Amino acid sequence: MVETKYALVTGASSGIGLEVTKELLRRGWYVYACARRTNPMEELRAEFGERCIPRKLDVSNHNDIIQLKLKLEQELPDQKLHLLYNNAGQSCTLPALDATDEAIENAFRVNVFGPINSCRELSPLIINAKGTIVFTGSLAGICPFPFGAIYSSTKAAIHQYARVLHVELSPLGVRVINVITGGVATDIADKRPLPESSIYNFPEGVKALHSRQKMSEKNQPMSPADYARETVNDIENVSVDPVDVYRGTMATVVRWLMLLVPYSLLEWGLRKKFKLDPVYAVLGKRQLQSQRQRQQQLENAIKHD
Repeated sequence: MVETKYALVTGASSGIGLEVTKELLRRGWYVYACARRTNPMEELRAEFGERCIPRKLDVSNHNDIIQLKLKLEQELPDQKLHLLYNNAGQSCTLPALDATDEAIENAFRVNVFGPINSCRELSPLIINAKGTIVFTGSLAGICPFPFGAIYSSTKAAIHQYARVLHVELSPLGVRVINVITGGVATDIADKRPLPESSIYNFPEGVKALHSRQKMSEKNQPMSPADYARETVNDIENVSVDPVDVYRGTMATVVRWLMLLVPYSLLEWGLRKKFKLDPVYAVLGKRQLQSQRQRQQQLENAIKHD
């Protein structure tokens, strides 16, 4: 008799999470589709019936995770959760010096603390099933895309967490997969403008930020449905046990670039890709003007003395 499989997907209301939920349902899984907004999943429940189980969840709220754990312990047969898919994400595309405490904390609460807390609290259910834990990683976690310091930091953190978790859970029969994600056609892009006080708040800087915000859109992103199909194939292929898999547009290309290209050449390429040379020129000119003004002020002060 084939065992009925249960999955929990976070960030399931749109984009990758929604498509992964659909793909799992098509393949016969029962799916706890979790997100802050449950309306999109109600439509899936109408299509797939009781196998789609919408649950309201804010992964940045630890109490939400605890309450969900208590419900799962009561509802899951034999307290077995076969898949925990940590997908909920928070973008942050701003110059490193412009990221506020609030922006930094929001990104880390959703992208790092949420998945870590979910893994810790739900691990007994995963271990019971000898299941799989998946993280939606990002190329931003391995490549220094400009104006992405905070988001990149969160993804680099979760990549390393996933790799260590893989080592620690392998003797228990639990697989851990970190899906390092390239371009996918979702609506996660950060659309915030530059703060007025930003050192990049001039036409060339605004243009460069806009180019960065449109990065995925401009590079023929993979459809979320195709991405979900490939990723669920990775999950169901239990004959292999990778840690990192690369999915989405340019994922494999960037992987090899990071391995083979000297860092100075990589930075040169990023400057060209994201139109940073005009930005550097303005910043250099302003810095020179500032130095001259300080020198003039110093000379004037000496004369008055």
